[in-house]
Amino acid sequence: MDREKYERGLSARKKVLGADYVEKVLANADDFSAPFQEMVTEHCWGTCWGDDTLSFQQRSMLNLGMLAALGRMHEFELHFKGAITNGVSREELRAILLQIAVYCGIPAGVECFRIARKVFSEIDAA
Repeated sequence: MDREKYERGLSARKKVLGADYVEKVLANADDFSAPFQEMVTEHCWGTCWGDDTLSFQQRSMLNLGMLAALGRMHEFELHFKGAITNGVSREELRAILLQIAVYCGIPAGVECFRIARKVFSEIDAA
């Protein structure tokens, strides 16, 4: 493992997803899944998110489109929250979800808007 890349990834992962969430995921890793969590942190977060060619906002926008297209709605919700953390506005999020509905299909759009409503309700209640 590239320790520098891992640490850079850990920092990015915590910034986008929240330190509490990341620490919980890592603490829940067992002998079987710990190598996967290390790989995710080093490669997804250290290599991709750690590269400053694209901003965190741009990466969040890309992830939302890709996750919706793949139908990975659990990850979509997580990254929707991350997009908000990264400063993507509600207007930008609505535009992204409309584009998802056009290119990925109305059922994907329905699910994405459902998730958005849930996340915004949680934020507005806090």
